[in-house]
Amino acid sequence: MEELIYPRLLLTAAERRSDTPAFVDDDGSEESLADHVDRSLRLADAHRRHFGLGPSDTFAVLAGNSRRYVNLWHAAFLGGGVVNPLNTRLAPAELEFILTDSRARLLYVDETFAEVAASLKERLADLVEIVRIDLPADAATTTLDGLAASGDPRIPEVHGEDLAVLMYTGGTTGRPKGVLHTQRAQTLNVYRMGFMFGFFMERSTFLNATPMFHAGGAMGTMGMPCSGGTTVIHGGFDPARLIADCERYQVTHLGLVPTMIGMAVNHPDFDPAKLASVRTIGYGASPMPAALLDQVIEVLPDVALSQTYGMTEAAAVVTCLSPADHRRGGAILRSAGRALPGVALSIRDDEGREVPSGTVGEVWVRAGSFMVGYHERPEETAAAMAEGWYHSGDAGYLDEEGYLFLVDRTKDMIISGGENVYSTEVENALSTHPAVLQVAVIGIPSERWGEQVHAIVVLRPGASATEADLVEHARGLIAGYKVPKSIEFRAEPLPLSGAMKVLKRELRAPYWESR
Repeated sequence: MEELIYPRLLLTAAERRSDTPAFVDDDGSEESLADHVDRSLRLADAHRRHFGLGPSDTFAVLAGNSRRYVNLWHAAFLGGGVVNPLNTRLAPAELEFILTDSRARLLYVDETFAEVAASLKERLADLVEIVRIDLPADAATTTLDGLAASGDPRIPEVHGEDLAVLMYTGGTTGRPKGVLHTQRAQTLNVYRMGFMFGFFMERSTFLNATPMFHAGGAMGTMGMPCSGGTTVIHGGFDPARLIADCERYQVTHLGLVPTMIGMAVNHPDFDPAKLASVRTIGYGASPMPAALLDQVIEVLPDVALSQTYGMTEAAAVVTCLSPADHRRGGAILRSAGRALPGVALSIRDDEGREVPSGTVGEVWVRAGSFMVGYHERPEETAAAMAEGWYHSGDAGYLDEEGYLFLVDRTKDMIISGGENVYSTEVENALSTHPAVLQVAVIGIPSERWGEQVHAIVVLRPGASATEADLVEHARGLIAGYKVPKSIEFRAEPLPLSGAMKVLKRELRAPYWESR
């Protein structure tokens, strides 16, 4: 294994740093990196010997975050098959589709999903075994620890072009598509994370509250382990617990989506002093409301902020708005940063022609970390990767310095009266009103305009605002045709995906279901 791919990084870290725990689990238990790697190697061997998993055979995971979940990620990179992390928010029918499509041989679950898994097994011809993550080796069923005890911790021969990860997209525009990644693609992502966050050369503690089934969870599953630092694992996101554990474990690095950040800084327990150890917060996966970013900069002035933009197909980050960019301030704070090393960006029109700086078009990306393709979807792969570029489906523009400004998902763009309205721009305007806690903007049917701009708003506890208040506020910040024609107030939080993104398709559905 001479290539500098992820297994080499992990094995070297295990040899070099054994004096601090690599993982602190949800229950407070700790594990060294050497013990963790030993279990991962044994699991990979058990996959090969007991179940005949080859380099391209899939095993799936349906569970909450834990250090044993990380074992399964690492077993895949150590020659134990291709890991398929499953979104825990999916319905049984969606899980059945993915498991059938991937032809998973094993399904790892914890107690929460054991009953669902048992009902699925009866309908899945390729599924050989359901394995419990959370039970001891001597339990009366197949367990992760039991398999590991039966395996040999020998180091296998793996290569950069070997498949390692099969991760399904959210399926917001149709059936979920399985994104296939090689060892080399995932390793490039680790190097880019190290470039952004500087964790390779220092002892760091990362708090992982991001789902491990999501590409955004790579800092906890791959980045921090190979640095030799410590990962504090939360099974689910709880803002109060996040604040408390930052202080308890002297956390240095956080990786959160904007929704999580907003919930934390607006929580009654929030106190900047409790986050005094935090040096870096990375955020991404969905747009950061302008008002929230300004609030974070104000309440945590000494924290280095980094924004990342990417996609599952890229494994995953392609741009970064660095701490230096955040300190510089100004208009670039509304950007997604500049391309990371080895990444090329291009903005194209509907005909595939490159457009000048400042002109909105579709974001095309090229880098060495892109997927092999969509699993058994050659036509969709060819469409997404036409002309050697990945067609992102995101609308944006590049400024003269190469900063990428994202204005919307192309599918979320609203065409009202012939004018393009980008929902994120309207959301940013409304989010600056002091009474607004959450906002989502969608297009709904209009006999007059074709589509009209509609805002769905959740107010802060104890705050009040009328539709007229918010319309007047927005009118002072954006053009009149972008101002919402209607506003709906909700008492309950907006629906979120497992990755904590607002599910706009659910918000749109009642308005469009008969059209």
